[in-house]
Amino acid sequence: MAAQHYEIRDPRFRPLHKANAGVDRLYTGCRWAEGPVWFAAGRYLLWSDIPNDRILRLDECSGAVSVFRQPANNANGHTVDRQGRLVSCEHGARRVTRTELDGSITVIADSHKGSRLNSPNDVVVKSDGSIWFTDPVYGSESDYEGNKGVLEQDGNHVYRVGPEDGAPQVVANDFVQPNGLAFSPDESLLYIADTGVSHVENGPRHIRRFQVGTGGALKGGEIFATCENGLFDGFRLDTEGRIWTSAADGVHCYHPDGTLLGKVLVPEVVANLCFGGPKLNYLYICGTTSLYGVRLPVNGVSPVRG
Repeated sequence: MAAQHYEIRDPRFRPLHKANAGVDRLYTGCRWAEGPVWFAAGRYLLWSDIPNDRILRLDECSGAVSVFRQPANNANGHTVDRQGRLVSCEHGARRVTRTELDGSITVIADSHKGSRLNSPNDVVVKSDGSIWFTDPVYGSESDYEGNKGVLEQDGNHVYRVGPEDGAPQVVANDFVQPNGLAFSPDESLLYIADTGVSHVENGPRHIRRFQVGTGGALKGGEIFATCENGLFDGFRLDTEGRIWTSAADGVHCYHPDGTLLGKVLVPEVVANLCFGGPKLNYLYICGTTSLYGVRLPVNGVSPVRG
């Protein structure tokens, strides 16, 4: 009955999944699972349990789950940089940090023009070492997933921290609530989700696509896809440029031309996902209370490039 785990919308989805490869439930007990990141060298996955203020760790070889960090400043999205270090968005501390190889914490960004950030949400690292992150308001609105506090920025923006100066610069300022983001395999395009419908009636529930220029300049910004069930939150791309994105009924797969190819059906609302495993062909999926996974005949783009 494994076929119930998939929904085919376009014939091009057929070679992207195996009908007999079911969705595995790897762990349960979270209040809101988010921000998975794969560490190839250690063969382990980290992910956030935001309201419980902890980061969890799954050992791929043994299947054992342990607490990696608690408290964790209500950490949300994570990525890994080219040196194999954890980069995290912390709702509670309203900052982006890097965990050094010795375990110490370096603050990458916690303010812009002298005012505190809203609550950094998701983050990616480009091959030139620049760090890009979104800054909606979710972690500062209440104590549920952060710390309730006064908003100091003039909007909810997307930022870039360049290797040249280390100061966060706004690269997009026309989002309602910017959320997940990811580069295309060649880094010529940047996809950014807007979950603004959470705050504005009939607001955005889409992913926009930008062309990436010299020095981090973005052009375009047209709507790439609109979510038909819930919201797009976090997402990743495979090596062929297809987008695998979270939604209310599972993971939606989009062709680079914007066509919804099919879905991996998950019994909980999905917030984020990432490719892992030695071949980057195991899709780790953060449902609301649980961590799921499915092995696919496609390979994800490594976050460590260049």
